[in-house]
Amino acid sequence: MNAAAIALVLGAAVAHAAWNLFSKQAADSDSVVFLWLVALCEVVIWSVPAIVSATPPSPIQILAMCASALLHLGYFLMLQHGYRHGDLSLVYPLARGTGPMLSSVAAVLVLGERPDLVEAAGIGLVGVGIFALGMPRRRMGRPPVAAITFGLGTGLFIAAYTILDATSVKRLGVNPLLMLMVDSLGQVVLMAPTVAVRRALARPLWREHRWRIVATAVLSPLSYLMVLIALRIAPVSAVAPMREVSVLLGVILGGRLLAEGHLKRRLLAAGIIVGGVVAIGFG
Repeated sequence: MNAAAIALVLGAAVAHAAWNLFSKQAADSDSVVFLWLVALCEVVIWSVPAIVSATPPSPIQILAMCASALLHLGYFLMLQHGYRHGDLSLVYPLARGTGPMLSSVAAVLVLGERPDLVEAAGIGLVGVGIFALGMPRRRMGRPPVAAITFGLGTGLFIAAYTILDATSVKRLGVNPLLMLMVDSLGQVVLMAPTVAVRRALARPLWREHRWRIVATAVLSPLSYLMVLIALRIAPVSAVAPMREVSVLLGVILGGRLLAEGHLKRRLLAAGIIVGGVVAIGFG
C-alpha cells in the first residue's frame, strides 16, 4: 500500500470521526428528518462538482449507483438509531469493526484479492482491537443490547456497500463523486414521503442543528470520496481496515467531549488497532 493511499485513508478517518461526533450530538432529534436534511445539503453542496467531473453513466453504472444509494440509506438509518440508544464510543467501534472484517473476507472471496501474511495479521489485529473497545466489561452490568445490535447491523451495511462501491469504481469505472451524489439524491427521494409527514419537525431541527447538518454534509461525502479514490490505487482488503484508525479519534471524542467514560480502558484496547494499522501499511 503506497504513501498516497495511506494519506487519503488517514485523512478520511479524521473527517469520518468528526461527522460521527456531529451525528451523535444530534441523536436526540428525529433520525429521518435529520438525515434527510443532511442528504439535501449534500446535493446542494456537491452537485456542481459531480456534474462537471462526470460523464454520462451507462445503464449498468446507474444500476450499481442505485443499489449503493439503498445500502447507504440503510447504513445511515441504522447508525443514527444506534447513537440514539448508546454511546459514540460503543456504537462507532462496533460498526467500524464489523464492516472491515466482513469486507476484507468478501474482498478475498468475491474480488479474488490475496492479502499477504503481514496484512492478514493486521486485519485480524484491527478487528480484535475494535471489538475490545466496544464490548463492555461484565461488572458494568447488562450490556446495551439495542446499541450493540444497531452497531453490528451498521457494520453489515458497511461491508455490503464497501464491496459494491469498490467493484463499481474499480471494475465498472463509476465516477466516485457522481456515485456520492446519486447516494445523496436517492436518500432525499426515498425519505421524502416520511419527511413530508413529519415536516413540522424540519424547521426547528434545522435551527438547532444547522451547523452540524452542514458540517456532516461536507465531511461525510469528503471522507468517503477520499476512500473511493484510495480504492483505485490500493486493494480493498488493506483500505477497509486502515480506515478504522478513525475509531481512535471516535473513542477520544466520545470520552472527552461527550464524557462517556471508560476512556483509559478503551484507549488501551485501541493500541491493538494501531498495531494492526501499522501492519497493514507495511504489508
